[in-house]
Amino acid sequence: MSMLSLGLLFGAATLFLMFSGAPIAFALGGVATLFMYFFMPASSLDTVTQNVYEEMSSITLLSIPLFILKGAAIGRSRAGQDLYAAMHAWMHKVPGGLGIANVFACALFAAMAGSSPATCSAIGSAGIPEMRRRGYSPGFAAGIIAAGGTLGILLPPSVTMILYAVAAEQSLGRLFLAGIGPGLLLVTLFALYAVLNYRREHRRARAAFERDGSASALLVDEQFSLRQKFEMLPRVVPFVLLLIGVMVALYGGFATPSETAGLGALLALALIATIYGVWRLRDLAPILGATIRESTMLMFIIGMSLLFSYVMSFLHISQSMAEWIVGLQMSRWLLLAMILALVIVLGFFLPPVSIILMTTPIFLPPLKAAGFDLVWFGILMTIVMETGLIHPPVGLNLFVIKNIAPDIPLGEIVRGVLPFVLLMLAAVVLICLVPGISTGLPNLVMGALPAPH
Repeated sequence: MSMLSLGLLFGAATLFLMFSGAPIAFALGGVATLFMYFFMPASSLDTVTQNVYEEMSSITLLSIPLFILKGAAIGRSRAGQDLYAAMHAWMHKVPGGLGIANVFACALFAAMAGSSPATCSAIGSAGIPEMRRRGYSPGFAAGIIAAGGTLGILLPPSVTMILYAVAAEQSLGRLFLAGIGPGLLLVTLFALYAVLNYRREHRRARAAFERDGSASALLVDEQFSLRQKFEMLPRVVPFVLLLIGVMVALYGGFATPSETAGLGALLALALIATIYGVWRLRDLAPILGATIRESTMLMFIIGMSLLFSYVMSFLHISQSMAEWIVGLQMSRWLLLAMILALVIVLGFFLPPVSIILMTTPIFLPPLKAAGFDLVWFGILMTIVMETGLIHPPVGLNLFVIKNIAPDIPLGEIVRGVLPFVLLMLAAVVLICLVPGISTGLPNLVMGALPAPH
């Protein structure tokens, strides 16, 4: 069988199993096993478990369940609501301050928890009702939380970046640092849009009031005393200190990513026990149960994806496809644009974890040959995959928001997130034009890498 026929058959089998409704892990593992049986030596099947174990025996992957435990501990406490309340109190004087407070709260919570769905749930459960009560449109309230939640896969600690670091064989510390600048850029763009949208909705509310006397909560000026503002800080500051401590331990060279994840998880458990009284077994059981379920599911997908990639590599499918892409001799920027466009399309159907593990063996060799920094590309890919979390049909964050606010029609939620999708794509263009937004901080802290040839 020719390499082209083999590659097409491999891709068709993968798509067939995925669209048949089979879980992603079973689809990838099933395709890999079938092709091992028919196209690889018979002894290959005897080494399936060994191959999966060897691929997963990475010290970097050990940090995933520990970061998930840290996120579950913070996400299942009232830390998100308290963080949001404090941000709202301190920023209520700023035009659109409630929307900006949601963005900042999402960013801080995402950096502490490292999970997009957890961020949406924790901040959205308080933020969406509050924004609607204050007169903001339901679509905007839902959209800004859904978009803010996507920062969970860009700001460290990010499970998505951990997987990219393993798949691309790049420094996890450098990747984490590279995500901070683009994360702050997205926060800034989201906040600016919140201000512009507030002014537009405020003008409409003012015009409606002058026209027919219909009052809107947007026209009410809420006040917080200085004492009220400071009373909200004691429950928030410890979690912010935890975030800073984890970053210092990781980037200061005091601990490895796995040690940092373990330390962060233990400190998070200690904080929710001290601040919220979550220490009894019945309180901890949901946290530990959620951690085990999510970690097991994710690690199973990782194991099967790595087996899938191993079979692609053994059969020279990924190498042949990479050579074909290089052979097209297109300009490096056209190559990058085509790859990112394909990632967007894949995001219609697949979660970020699967996209990374399935495509990096194919995408990275041509990108490296074109002279692109793979850490920089990892950030671009992550931002593009963020859009997949807020556009249908997969759009995980959309369904989290729909669960929080079931009375908001899904169509209105989708319309509310579209401006943020455009802002994310604008951020991708900016980072392409000014790579230092992503590469500046890691080069400053860890030293510049040799220029790619």
